[in-house]
Amino acid sequence: MTGATAHTVPGLLRVRAGQEPDAVAMTVDGHGSMTFDEWERRSTLVAYGLTRRGVAPGDRVGLLFGSRDWIDFAVAFCGVLKAGAVAVPLSDRLAPAETRYMLDHCAASAVLHGRDLAAPGDGRWTAAPADLETGPAAGAAAGTAEPPVRPGDLAQILYTSGTTGRPKGVGASHANLAYGCVTQPKRRRFAHSRHLLHAFPIGTNAGQTMLLNALDARPAVLTPARFTPGRFARLIETYRPGTVFMVPSMAIELLNAGLHERHDMSGVLLLGSAAAALPPALSERLAAAFPNATLTNYYTSTEAAPAQTIMIYDRERPAALGRPAFGGALRVTDDAGNPLPPGEVGEIWMRSPTAPRSYYGDAAASAQAFRNGWVRMGDLGRVDADGYLYLVDRESDVVKTGAFKVSTLQVEAALYEHPGVAEAAVFGVPHPVLGTALAAAIVPRSGGMSAAEVREFLRDRVAGHELPERVIVVDDLPRNRSGKVIKKELPALLGGSGLHTEGN
Repeated sequence: MTGATAHTVPGLLRVRAGQEPDAVAMTVDGHGSMTFDEWERRSTLVAYGLTRRGVAPGDRVGLLFGSRDWIDFAVAFCGVLKAGAVAVPLSDRLAPAETRYMLDHCAASAVLHGRDLAAPGDGRWTAAPADLETGPAAGAAAGTAEPPVRPGDLAQILYTSGTTGRPKGVGASHANLAYGCVTQPKRRRFAHSRHLLHAFPIGTNAGQTMLLNALDARPAVLTPARFTPGRFARLIETYRPGTVFMVPSMAIELLNAGLHERHDMSGVLLLGSAAAALPPALSERLAAAFPNATLTNYYTSTEAAPAQTIMIYDRERPAALGRPAFGGALRVTDDAGNPLPPGEVGEIWMRSPTAPRSYYGDAAASAQAFRNGWVRMGDLGRVDADGYLYLVDRESDVVKTGAFKVSTLQVEAALYEHPGVAEAAVFGVPHPVLGTALAAAIVPRSGGMSAAEVREFLRDRVAGHELPERVIVVDDLPRNRSGKVIKKELPALLGGSGLHTEGN
């Protein structure tokens, strides 16, 4: 392969395909598997097909795929990068207007899409990977030199979930994506596993992490075509994956359905949670449901990756998010960016151990969020004397009620201690005297639950100013494609009909 080194994504694939051509890289339950040799060969054909259609190095190519098409997505992703172009992963869960916005924002020249997905009709040419892999010209691909691909080249633009505003495109270079990946077979990650199971959607940072795991980790990556708690539990029992990754909302669904009581979870040795912090009560339930697993929480963001903190669940520090890993750094600062001493609450910053990311096409926003290798996380937190991070809240979710600032995460953690609470979200609503008051949306595990019961439960667990003024019982919480609760949509629920609410 011309110009592809192990410090680029195509270089990683080339090395792995040479070492283990017949090993399975990825399996989508019910929809087949792909070996590393197949991944290498098919992505080369896609790269050649893209070049023949006029895609040039640096061009942006949208990738619109659903979870059943993880294999085709992996082929398309590496094919785009082999062509020297920039991959723009998109979720099939996006509204058409959202998809068009992202494609327009990055000026994508083409879109590759999955089976049975309607490509956006906006003038760009579109194709499925199979369209580029076949035809009389495909045979010429083997003898065609690929354009040089360098570690510093832009490789990916990934759009944020947009929970606090319009999505931003986060650009990552090959050096950023390939950081920490290994090429020596004896040093591969998750060596205790034959399979690594996840259900992260395409188009999310967690999903992209799993794609890189498929390239360099020891186990074959396994995913369901669509997440349901029952299907996920059956895969755990059938494949006995040593490593399993979930987001908290998936864990809640699995536990609330009691599936850990009907399926054998003993084969899981590492259970990882990402995308949102695990409430301590939920961590306890997971530890009991997966008796042989080390429960691990990962804290990062699309902007900060690969910087992250990693925390093995510790009952002595149940709310901790860990310490920086893999050469990254962490600090908590005041409003001016000055580091604060342990114990003081401030803004969380993380520093990438490699080439940092940036907002694509938005220099002003990049200047605000990315500073000298540091990334502002948009979260408030503190570190203890031993350097462990504790998340106080998303900066935009902190509620100022009267003279007090309240962490919604702290109140939610107390709510999760109630045996009848399946899910909980705390948010602010207008108040004529306080300015803003707390409200809580509750999803019960089963049966009815009154607002008065919830408030009474909280009285000896939170301070008076942390007690929600309003409690609403709902069937489910609004979530984005990453599984995070969209808190800005919660106040509207209070005005709906047929909802159970109660004040003081």
